[in-house]
Amino acid sequence: MSRHFDQAKGLAENHDPQTHDFVFNQTMMRIKDPQRSLKFYSEVMGMTLVKRLDFPEMKFTLYFMAALSPEQRQQWSTDHDERITQTFSRPAMLELTHNWGDEDKEDVDFHSGNSEPKGFGHIGFAVPDLEAACKRFEQHRVEFQKRPQDGNMKGIAFIKDPDGYWIEIFTPEKLPKLLSEHL
Repeated sequence: MSRHFDQAKGLAENHDPQTHDFVFNQTMMRIKDPQRSLKFYSEVMGMTLVKRLDFPEMKFTLYFMAALSPEQRQQWSTDHDERITQTFSRPAMLELTHNWGDEDKEDVDFHSGNSEPKGFGHIGFAVPDLEAACKRFEQHRVEFQKRPQDGNMKGIAFIKDPDGYWIEIFTPEKLPKLLSEHL
């Protein structure tokens, strides 16, 4: 019996026991201006800054953002070392990296990966109600790359963060029907 839930060429069937406790922890994205990015991810996307790490010798700061419910926020320690352990143990966080002084440099711009040469494409957020989420994004004057009614894949949206990174927005319960129309 396969260890995978689906099939694709190149998959390994061996599941090395040494990897059983590996956790996909973070996706790092460089940001130009921490004030505008932190405002976007905390206010617009509802994320929580769980840990900030400043590296004065190397002149950069890391901001670890997580999507936490109010109940989950209560489970985080106030102890510095314990918070670091929690930060690097939790799945699916954003690591926003700011190199000091970038906010003042006009020539600093980041590649979203969606133009040539293509690479990184987007991060994704599941929302309970796509239409309500999009109305909220409009109220916050968020730039849309694609609205739910646009393009070939109706029912999903793409917005942009302050640095131009794409964020896919979708409602999981609507995806089976949506995807079956294109498979």
